[in-house]
Amino acid sequence: MARQKKPVHRVQMTEGKRNIIHQLLEEYDIQTAEDIQDALKDLLGGTIKEMMEAEMDEHLGYEKSESSDNDDYRNGYKRKRVNSSYGAMEIEVPQDRKSTFEPQVVKKRQKDISDIDQKIISMYAKGMTTRQISETIEDIYGFETSEGFISDVTDKILPQIEDWQNRPLDEVYPILYIDAIHYSVRDNGVIRKLAAYVILGINTEGRKEVLTISVGDNESSKYWLSVLNELKNRGVKDILILCADGLTGIKEAIAAAFPKTEYQRCIVHQVRNTLKYVPDKDRKAFATDLKTIYQAADEKKALAALERVTEKWTPKYPNSMKRWKDNWDAISPIFKFFATVRKVIYTTNAIESLNSTYRKLNRQRSVFPSDTALLKALYLTTFEATKKWTSTIRNWGQVYGELSIMYEGRLPE
Repeated sequence: MARQKKPVHRVQMTEGKRNIIHQLLEEYDIQTAEDIQDALKDLLGGTIKEMMEAEMDEHLGYEKSESSDNDDYRNGYKRKRVNSSYGAMEIEVPQDRKSTFEPQVVKKRQKDISDIDQKIISMYAKGMTTRQISETIEDIYGFETSEGFISDVTDKILPQIEDWQNRPLDEVYPILYIDAIHYSVRDNGVIRKLAAYVILGINTEGRKEVLTISVGDNESSKYWLSVLNELKNRGVKDILILCADGLTGIKEAIAAAFPKTEYQRCIVHQVRNTLKYVPDKDRKAFATDLKTIYQAADEKKALAALERVTEKWTPKYPNSMKRWKDNWDAISPIFKFFATVRKVIYTTNAIESLNSTYRKLNRQRSVFPSDTALLKALYLTTFEATKKWTSTIRNWGQVYGELSIMYEGRLPE
């Protein structure tokens, strides 16, 4: 969905507006921009009161200065504190003897007449903590909001998250990526690491789509089978290629849920896991040598490159290449594909840009107060990030055509 730009307000002056402004300047002795805010705040309170008086007239069936046989009548005012875009203010709410008056301009129990809810959710989506949001609102708007209040506001999106997590999906996804980002979460006073598993798909139109986000710490074939079966229950019938790191039990779960799906070990993670054993001085040269493996023309040449790279670097870094041989059965499927398809798989640009957005949450919050708080932040971050996803994967027409040849009959014409 493309980002919706807010319309720019263009002031069109009329004679009536000029008269109002002149009266405003005379009434409030305005000298500064702050004076304007104070004046508008005062006028807002007065306008609300007048609108409520009109509502009371309609409720009782007669105006304030008129007499009536109605056994209900005006019964003074009740002061009420509300938060507005101009700050906190007190308004006078008219009362009736029978207490049957239901004002509409500011409803009973309504404490906020600004768009503060959306501002809170927007700040939460950018990774701010409830304390930071509370302090920001007080600085800008001049009224206090407790951390509990902010949590209550963001809880309003929980039904949206549930709807989003259960929405129907496409029948076929040519490529799926599964990746994990780890966060610290407080649980009954104990801080523990939880993984947020993100499943991102490339649909048949070549567009990226986050299918689901799962928060947990319990990797197993049973866990992954439940995640994949959930996708099936939401309408997914076939996945051509599923690209993931070495998640515990993922290979077995794919074989059970989608037996025709090709499991491909994520090359980017494989390279990273190798280079973590290598200091900066050799990292660039080592990375260049690794390309000769996964960019080889076929598996035979890739195995020859694997032997060369292993012989060259193992004496210096004994543990660096071990995982390539151990994981070769999950790495080697990439050599079945055309070069354009391979590039989509091993570059993983699609999910890396999303992960960089998720990692910002780690930099902004050292610990999340609960797994629910983490899920809310991830959902809002995902929603913000995916607004920018308006284009298809590069060379998607060619990629789709090549996949259609390889997986004849499994992709829509």
